[in-house]
Amino acid sequence: MHMDLLAVLAAETPAQVSPAWPLIILAVGIAVVVGMIVVLRVNAFLALITAAIVVSLLAPGAFAEKITRVAAAFGETAGKIGIVIALAAVIGKCLIDSGAADRIVRAFVNLLGEKRSVVSLMSSGFVLSIPVFFDTVFYLLLPLARSMHRRTGRSYLLLILAMGVGASITHSLVPPTPGPLLIAGTLGIDLGVMIVMGLACAIPTAVLIYFFVGWLSRRIDIPMRPLEGMGSEPPSLADERLPGLLASLAPILLPVLLIATHTVVTTLCKGIDVPPATSPADLGAGADVTRTIPFLKRCENVTAVFGNANLAMLLAAAVALYVLWRQRRPSRQELAGLVENSLMGAGVIILITSAGGAFGAMLKQAQIGEAIQTLMAGDGGAPLGGVQLLVMAFGVATLLKFAQGSSTVSMITTSGMIAALLGPEAQLGYHPVYLACAIGFGAQCLNWMNDSGFWIFAKMGGLTEVETLKTWTVTVSTMAVIGLLVTITLAKLLPLVQ
Repeated sequence: MHMDLLAVLAAETPAQVSPAWPLIILAVGIAVVVGMIVVLRVNAFLALITAAIVVSLLAPGAFAEKITRVAAAFGETAGKIGIVIALAAVIGKCLIDSGAADRIVRAFVNLLGEKRSVVSLMSSGFVLSIPVFFDTVFYLLLPLARSMHRRTGRSYLLLILAMGVGASITHSLVPPTPGPLLIAGTLGIDLGVMIVMGLACAIPTAVLIYFFVGWLSRRIDIPMRPLEGMGSEPPSLADERLPGLLASLAPILLPVLLIATHTVVTTLCKGIDVPPATSPADLGAGADVTRTIPFLKRCENVTAVFGNANLAMLLAAAVALYVLWRQRRPSRQELAGLVENSLMGAGVIILITSAGGAFGAMLKQAQIGEAIQTLMAGDGGAPLGGVQLLVMAFGVATLLKFAQGSSTVSMITTSGMIAALLGPEAQLGYHPVYLACAIGFGAQCLNWMNDSGFWIFAKMGGLTEVETLKTWTVTVSTMAVIGLLVTITLAKLLPLVQ
């Protein structure tokens, strides 16, 4: 009996697992997270790590590795976002204390008028999230939203919702962000068509969701609160005491330009093969082997370093610290204290976000994605088409997003599944780019506690978990449904088929 138990615990393959078991694990994971955070009021980090361990223990795999893989997933997530979050906290504090954020907000207000402050933030997020990851865009624009609230008195919730949802839309629809780029490749969609039609679906969705966030923010009153570990925010200053506009924008524009440049160069380099090494005899006497490497490939080697988000944010932090020093002339002790307070607040966010990443990774280990695919694919009947397939693509992406937290993983998995269902002779009645858009919108729906974006919005925005569920989750899910309806409408009116 004892040996039989050990054999079960040490099982390494999922062959013995019932098809319903992954869905049971998903239900248990949800119950642990929601129960500990909402009912027991346990710290989010403890709740997420506990849920990750529980899910890992229930998931297939060697029993001896069930805890170590939780720590490995936690470390992997921290490795991806830890440096960026820490440096973003420093940049944000410097922008606020130096008056740079106030300067940018006043420039927006002077250019567009106070009534259009929400539009300016939403448009900024919409554009910046095409080449830059959502997390980075949110970090960079948040200090502007906080300053704009103090300056204009507009609803803080309205400002951060508009900013966040604007960035969220293009992140899942418009290349060169990885998700839509990979969907286009899987479904055989021309990259130019994906960009154009992604924008065609995103723009009307953004307009409609703008009115929704205005309606929602009038019904939920959430004040702007001091951020954890960030200290008090300075009062608004006279214009002559603020830094110049270019200096104020530099910490924001520098990482965006560096990251976007690398994204563009990488996109242009796709399909360019580096020639194999050859001997000087093959090239001619005195020939320089390096000249055989295409120019863009050499540029990519450079932009891969300077366009890396970690280095780009470090350079931006250095610029932000310089602007603060030049404007306020703090002592070394004051400057060190500012950085330390910023990093303390960032540490909490990194812990919670990484724990959320570990929870999502353990849900993947439980093979929940495969279980959902099996349920949605059925028994492999005739290929689907029309609106039915658009709705199905959206639904699968939504389920996968809800189950494991990553929009990119949801997009990649769903596009592979839909491509397999289509078959070579599938007659859709519209261009497959609309399937890509339906998948992209579905991958944003039901954004909740196993997604790092949820915790970034909650902790960086200063909201509680329940407030974030009522506002951010509802807004992004509504945006996704609106986007699906826009996609279906365009597929009917502009099918793009020969």
